[in-house]
Amino acid sequence: METEERPQPVSVRVGGQAARLLISLMEKLETDDGGSLIARALGLLDLAVQARRMGKSLCLVDPKTGDSQEIAF
Repeated sequence: METEERPQPVSVRVGGQAARLLISLMEKLETDDGGSLIARALGLLDLAVQARRMGKSLCLVDPKTGDSQEIAF
């Protein structure tokens, strides 16, 4: 079984607005692991990009009403 090498950590500089959003999301999700939160967000963006390339879209669905809203980027 082949194992893929994990990439080495990198440092990324973020602006004030992005930092505030990250801190806000960390508080809402009750986590102190900003790196994992960023990885989750990037994974969601990657999913949206893949869907768009296949002519699909990513959307949020309200389970109560069935209404959906496409996620734009």
